Amino acid sequence: MIRSMTGFGKAGAEFDGKQITLELTSVNHRFLDATVRLPPEWAPLDPAIREALKERLSRGKITLNINRKRGAASAKALRFDVDIAKKYIEASHELGHLAGQYEKLTVNTLARLDGVFYHEDSEEDLERARELVLGLLDKTVTQLDAMRDREGEAMAGELSQRLDNIRGRLDTVETRLPELNRQYEEKLRARIRDLAGDTNIAEERIAVEVAMLADKGDVTEETVRLRAHLFHAHAIMADGEPSGRKLNFLTQEIQREINTLGSKVRDNDVLREVLDMKTELEKFREQIQNIE
Repeated sequence: MIRSMTGFGKAGAEFDGKQITLELTSVNHRFLDATVRLPPEWAPLDPAIREALKERLSRGKITLNINRKRGAASAKALRFDVDIAKKYIEASHELGHLAGQYEKLTVNTLARLDGVFYHEDSEEDLERARELVLGLLDKTVTQLDAMRDREGEAMAGELSQRLDNIRGRLDTVETRLPELNRQYEEKLRARIRDLAGDTNIAEERIAVEVAMLADKGDVTEETVRLRAHLFHAHAIMADGEPSGRKLNFLTQEIQREINTLGSKVRDNDVLREVLDMKTELEKFREQIQNIE
């Protein structure tokens, strides 16, 4: 299956009077690299979130932002700390005694001192928060995948065309091979005649020359393997599993067969076809870096 690694998803819901929003983005990366940003109070949820991402995504640089926007109904409760206020008053009396100045600490001044009044958050229900976040995450990943599938569908057509172009060049090469084999046979016979005319050449030397020329001209093994690799690439793309890593490895095998074909066949027409194969394969290689 061809799925792009680039996408975006977003989902939101209300939770205890707060608006919760999840935003998920994905770009190209060799492996799965997830960055999760969430409110400090929800830090214990991080492992569960990462595990959920790992179950749904296999490759890409993932950034997940979880935001909470406080609504009017979720205003923090205002609390008064009596003990802190008493300590401020006692400290004020002691300071006045030391300084020999006895000024009363006014209520307005006391109220502005740190800790006398404070806002208290309601206790976090992490289990409920976990269920909410994972549910929203599932929706967000579904949106992300839908976008990546649409882009992947367009990419699949181009990738298939690249493979078909290589196969077309291979067809042309194979039609040329019988003529090349006849040329190699003529050279082989001429070489044998030259060697046979030299009485100082041992039979073993003749056998070596024959074997070298025969091996140099035979590319049947390379063409068969190359055609099999191209068929395998199409099969991987049609499979339901993420195909980026498999195609990346298979591209190396295709490159090896094309290189060997070019090095063994010394024919200008074939070399032009081999060069076109390499060009198509390089474009294929660049494109599969963008798929999961």
